[in-house]
Amino acid sequence: MKETLVGTITHYYDHIGVGVVKVSASLKVSDKIHIKGKPADFTQEVTSMQVEHQQIEKAKKGDAIGLKVAQEVKEGDEVYKVEE
Repeated sequence: MKETLVGTITHYYDHIGVGVVKVSASLKVSDKIHIKGKPADFTQEVTSMQVEHQQIEKAKKGDAIGLKVAQEVKEGDEVYKVEE
């Protein structure tokens, strides 16, 4: 299983379960991701992404997106795309 770094968490909104990700490589809805940090270490499918409160299907390098996450994340956690 190959993992490619696609972004870094810059903020987390615990009341809505959304992490803000600074995207460093393309990412799309339905991609499988692995979030690694302390203590975060989990995989999930990308089910929802937003830019400026607008739903998007694909994010590109340089975007700052809101990503619905399954568990709590922290600033500095890394987001990897999992390719099987």
